[in-house]
Amino acid sequence: MREDSKILTEQILEFIKSCEEGRFTNPDEQEDSYNELALKLFRYQFKHNPAYKKFCQAKKRTPLTVKQWNHIPPMPIQGYKELTLSCEPIEEVEHVFMTSGTTNPEAKGKNYHPDLTVWDSSMKGPFKHFVLPDRENITIFVLSPAEDLNQHSSLSRYLTNAVSFFGTENSKFFFTDKGLDIEGLITELRRCEKQKEPVLLIGATFAYVHILDYLKENQLQFNLAKDSRIFDTGGFKGQSREVEMENLYADFHDFFQVERKFCINMYGMTELSSQIYDQTLRSTYLNTSGIFDKKGPSWVKTVILNTDTLEPVKDGEKGVIAHYDLANWNSCLAILTEDMGYKTDHGFVLVGRIKGSEARGCSIAVDQLMQVNSGGASRNE
Repeated sequence: MREDSKILTEQILEFIKSCEEGRFTNPDEQEDSYNELALKLFRYQFKHNPAYKKFCQAKKRTPLTVKQWNHIPPMPIQGYKELTLSCEPIEEVEHVFMTSGTTNPEAKGKNYHPDLTVWDSSMKGPFKHFVLPDRENITIFVLSPAEDLNQHSSLSRYLTNAVSFFGTENSKFFFTDKGLDIEGLITELRRCEKQKEPVLLIGATFAYVHILDYLKENQLQFNLAKDSRIFDTGGFKGQSREVEMENLYADFHDFFQVERKFCINMYGMTELSSQIYDQTLRSTYLNTSGIFDKKGPSWVKTVILNTDTLEPVKDGEKGVIAHYDLANWNSCLAILTEDMGYKTDHGFVLVGRIKGSEARGCSIAVDQLMQVNSGGASRNE
């Protein structure tokens, strides 16, 4: 990596560590530190990421004019499918995470990572904070492909890290090259049930649909040990059928005896380097009223924008979601998603994908992005 890349990543890692260790004396100090680092990162990306630089120039936002982190232009995630968004030369990049391509298999988004030191650091602390606030480790049963089966999946890296960082020796992966091993999972769940061993089930949301179908068909149920929890990530985009989330959580209770307050959904995407979580478990163990709103770590800031103007809306007002993630150092720290949501006192609520006329502002941003890069930046292969 370049020398300025090494210095910048060290500063990001130090900020993450400072947040996790509570070094900041007050919120204003932390906000000032975040803003300073975000502006430094913006200058770096403006200098080394040609496609993003052209987009920012078209928006008339440059390091000379931007003084606050929330004025940094968010890159539409479509850009990750159409353009090469990398500050370091891609031929020297060690890891490339790719989207699933459910919308368009021919246009998979790519996020290039020269190494995964920052990515791993950004994953580890928040997982402990939101998923295991009450314990150091737990038996983890993984229901989706791990890193050895899909090296280009950020979720697979995430699942492998979860077991490596926090899994007991009884942790196991139940997705093989032959698919999901439901019978093997049932055997291990019976063992945990008998020994009253808490277990964390973790995987993509749709994996649970297949498991629940099997349990219903075979009239099987479990009474998992106290402190067991169920973790799902993602939704049902591109799957054969959709299931209402509350119905899914009701099934978790009926078939595993895991209450809603011990279920947690993780919201993440290939285009980001950090993850965002339901606060369900953490609020439960802090003995506060159940908070289901989503929240990210301190180095991720989420804003809700008007779907026409892409200007911030008032708290409680619905709009398109943008994330500012300091861990996303090699591509674009600011990402304009295709998700709708609204801010609350505790975080934000995700309400679904952007649709039809709601997408006007995002479409304009994408058109602008592609117009200014039509002859300049390299396209994804």
